[in-house]
Amino acid sequence: MAVSSFARAFPSFECRSDPDFSRPEIPSAGCGGFSGKSQSAILRGGAAAHGLSSLILRFPPNFVRQLSNKARRNCSNIGVAQVVAASWSNNQGASGSTPAAKAVDAALAAVAPVEIETGVEDVVPAAEDPSPNAENVQPEGLPPFKYASFLNSDGSVAIHAGERLGRGIVTDAITTPVVNTSAYFFKKTADLIDFKEKRSTSFEYGRYGNYTTVVAEEKISALEGAESTILMASGMCVSTVMLMALVPAGGHLVTTTDCYRKTRVFIENFLPKMGITATVIDPADIGGLESALENNNVALFFTESPTNPFLRCVDIEKVSKLCHAKGALVCIDGTFATPLNQKALALGADIVVQSATKYIGGHKVLAGSISGPEKLISAVRNLHHVLGGALNPNAAYLIIRGMKTLHLRIQQQNSTAQRMAEILEAHPKISRVYYPGLASHPEHHLAKKQMNGFGGVVSFEVDGDLLITAKFVDALKIPYIAPSFGGCESIVDQPAIMSYWDLSPSERAKYGIMDNLVRFSFGVEDFEDLKADILQALEKI
Repeated sequence: MAVSSFARAFPSFECRSDPDFSRPEIPSAGCGGFSGKSQSAILRGGAAAHGLSSLILRFPPNFVRQLSNKARRNCSNIGVAQVVAASWSNNQGASGSTPAAKAVDAALAAVAPVEIETGVEDVVPAAEDPSPNAENVQPEGLPPFKYASFLNSDGSVAIHAGERLGRGIVTDAITTPVVNTSAYFFKKTADLIDFKEKRSTSFEYGRYGNYTTVVAEEKISALEGAESTILMASGMCVSTVMLMALVPAGGHLVTTTDCYRKTRVFIENFLPKMGITATVIDPADIGGLESALENNNVALFFTESPTNPFLRCVDIEKVSKLCHAKGALVCIDGTFATPLNQKALALGADIVVQSATKYIGGHKVLAGSISGPEKLISAVRNLHHVLGGALNPNAAYLIIRGMKTLHLRIQQQNSTAQRMAEILEAHPKISRVYYPGLASHPEHHLAKKQMNGFGGVVSFEVDGDLLITAKFVDALKIPYIAPSFGGCESIVDQPAIMSYWDLSPSERAKYGIMDNLVRFSFGVEDFEDLKADILQALEKI
């Protein structure tokens, strides 16, 4: 009765072929080069994105509002609800199967439950929702990653991945809501038992997952070309949990001389308490890596590329082949590059970490990400769930918002940094410039091969001592004197003071940190303004 009255209220739905959607082959995250087009429009479960690709359904005005709340709730997203209702109308009184009914079957097949890790145990994906009428939102509504033919560039992926094709939150809002909760409820005890016996899935507790955070993780996975991503409370949180999860007690790792100081402190001072030892090599020392792999049972090679603060570049493809031949994993900290300038996984690395505080967020919010194959990320996730360090959902929302402009910011920062590096290198009051985009950089040819752009940070040495360099820094009017980098605002710091002031000059020199070194992170301000500011500051020393 309800169906017939519904049909009288609205005319039949019209379906037509859709010539605009194609289904390209999904590239492997571990092969091939890359160009301006994104290789990382790889969203898990590619077939799911095309369950409805053969049809476009035209609906009357306000059609969605005619659906009952229950019908919408029992579909994983409003698009499937529309198709279901369309089939009800188109199929009334028909004995055979209709195109709309077939579309329903395809759509429902496309929203199979996804596997979600909870606690420290593996979760078996539910074959069926044991409580189809449950009103509490559970993760079975989360769509799998989808490969979309209309998201071909990194800019589009950063804006739409994790959102445009559905998300775990049923809403018609364009903006992903912030889910502020520390726990998730079960409607009845039977639902809880189903979850415990792995017949259904749930985040269960806020430390194990959050709907807002998942959207941000999907975006980063899409850009990195990764199966899975975890967001944590900071970049250091990601690095330390990763090292403890993937290097066994008594194990050995290889790292590089130039790196973030706190990472070095953790490797040198804390990992030895677990019996973990390390070999430290120059970023370009392939022979040193081969020797370390030959003489030690190396579990992991971990380095930044480019490095901090000298922006040295590691041959990711070569070191990955060497390490894999000896059974060692490769983890690249790509924070200075971002997934827009460098695809570490496509070059052969097993894992890539980012301090999302920097370029990815772009607006001074603490976060860190780790991306890679599900098997490795699961090992990290299990330890992460024990140690804590969960990202606040409000921070996840800010990461999502920041990523909408990531490609625009990176374009501006790449351009400004390149042009200013060239100007600084030619200036008589600058003795040396460190930037991968300059021909004078020791890994310039390597950087050109494995990067799309060279980033927004330039390090350089002023022709003077500690005080003269400080005078230059103080004369600048636009950049803030602060740690961090990669944001919209330009930032400048003197590493000898900002990061190494507790060490003597001779101790700083062991790490290459001279008193006249400056690290300048270019924001998105106008190039001419920044140029004029730097030149006027140089004139004052």
